[in-house]
Amino acid sequence: MNKILVCLVAALAGVGSAFPATAQDVAGLAAGTVIIAPPRTPLAQTIKGGLSVAYYGANKESKAYNEAQKLYFFYGARHFEPIWLDEMPDGQVAFSPSAQKIIKLFEAAASEGLRPSDYLTAELDVTTVDNDPIKMAALETAFSRATMRYATHIYTGRIVPGSISSQLDITPKKLDEASLLVQLASSNDPVKVLSALEPTHPEFVALKAALADFDRIQAERPVQIAAGATLRPGMSDPRVPVLRQRFEIADAGDSATLYDDSVVDAIKAFQKTRNLAVDGVMGPATLAALNGGAPLTRADILANMERWRWMPRDMGAFHVLVNIPEYRLSINRDNREEYTTRVVVGTTKNQTPVFSESIRHIVVNPYWNVPSSITKGEIAPAVLRNPGYIDSHNYDLLYNGTAISPYSVDWSQVSAANFPFRVRQRPGSGNALGQIKFLFPNKHNVYLHDTPSKSLFSRDFRAYSHGCVRVQNPLEFAGALMANETKISRASLEGMFGNSERWVNPERQIPVHIAYFTVRVAPDGSLQSFGDIYGHNAKLIAAMGLDTPAPAPEIIAEIGDGTISP
Repeated sequence: MNKILVCLVAALAGVGSAFPATAQDVAGLAAGTVIIAPPRTPLAQTIKGGLSVAYYGANKESKAYNEAQKLYFFYGARHFEPIWLDEMPDGQVAFSPSAQKIIKLFEAAASEGLRPSDYLTAELDVTTVDNDPIKMAALETAFSRATMRYATHIYTGRIVPGSISSQLDITPKKLDEASLLVQLASSNDPVKVLSALEPTHPEFVALKAALADFDRIQAERPVQIAAGATLRPGMSDPRVPVLRQRFEIADAGDSATLYDDSVVDAIKAFQKTRNLAVDGVMGPATLAALNGGAPLTRADILANMERWRWMPRDMGAFHVLVNIPEYRLSINRDNREEYTTRVVVGTTKNQTPVFSESIRHIVVNPYWNVPSSITKGEIAPAVLRNPGYIDSHNYDLLYNGTAISPYSVDWSQVSAANFPFRVRQRPGSGNALGQIKFLFPNKHNVYLHDTPSKSLFSRDFRAYSHGCVRVQNPLEFAGALMANETKISRASLEGMFGNSERWVNPERQIPVHIAYFTVRVAPDGSLQSFGDIYGHNAKLIAAMGLDTPAPAPEIIAEIGDGTISP
């Protein structure tokens, strides 16, 4: 009996911030005056008897006693009336109207991207109770566990992000489960209470709609363009007539296969809508986009819905979103993009982590404090070969925090593995961080910044950094980012350019979310898919059991669970 009750206590005793404290805090009941209301029905008397066995039979120094006490007080405050069970006129027990409504939610869980079998377990068989007090308590327990599991999954996801990769630095949101149970028990519409836990972001809503309409969407995929050589203006190719059909361009007669100006202009217009290089050339990236991206599966939609559940519930009315697989940054106000630009992210070896923080500082003419991994792996060997390497790259060699001349060091006594110096790069046009960086303090030492290496932004694959996020148009970004500031603007920041590092602190902190979505919703409502450059999507699909007919072992977010260079 104690084991059964412990499960229900775990469901009732969770503490979080998702719901206001509309009910008495279960965790705090024992500290104040406790009123145990007498049972008013035979069923309540039965529940009291079952709870009393655990409460009064446990050792007062044990965890089981504390848990049983919370449960006893919780039900005692409500006359020991069960939340999920009703006694029928013939004395049999049945699920309450609220429970029956929730069961219908369980049955429809697939429409939410969840699995009905996670909630509709054999434990919920009401016909096995037979007025047995222990079985009643077990059924009450099982239904609470199933309901809290459903609530947790719909609110913060089925899978713990960190179980997929240590680079997913996301703490699952917590529910105030005790308050939620009370709200569900007292509500005439428990479905509405649970539905309020869903993400409200428009892209999640669009993915959910796409899941329901998946077969039609697949049937309406655009006419596929065959693979082949990169098409440039003036070339002839048998695929051009298909492009003309796709863009509804008039037949050119004998020149139907000519990649002429009319087709080039249509390709440029398309590239602009897909944030591709607008050059009129149909290369691999443009071809993939024309074909709707990589083939989209239900598993892709479900995995991206799961990632939206990982996101903060409130992303901020004005925030920055960096989507790693898309190599793109956007500034969003009230769910509308105000600005967007290309970015370069970390390589597969030096991955850009996924997390949320707030931009608190802008640094103009920044120093670059070279990470020790780069110092030992790249700079130390170069200095050992040529001490002049430090000055030629505008570096400072630091020993105990003080800059020293590389020519004052006896390099015969130093090795790359035992390199006692720190290195920083002075402000200047060649600085690896460019002229400006945007700081949001985090344990990964990752930030957004300018770069002197502009050529990489013209590439469609842009995973080349050591982990930080390089911004293609940092001054445009800065101007858009400071739209709400009265004392900071693009012009004022440009006016600080020089050789001295300058720190600027906006009056308002700006949320920044570094995310990993392999499916996004385009402005026209269509779904765009992007490459799984770090493999996070494939691993999540496997963890969710979506890549095999039989469910794979899961890492479920159960009730109550809770140095990189530029």
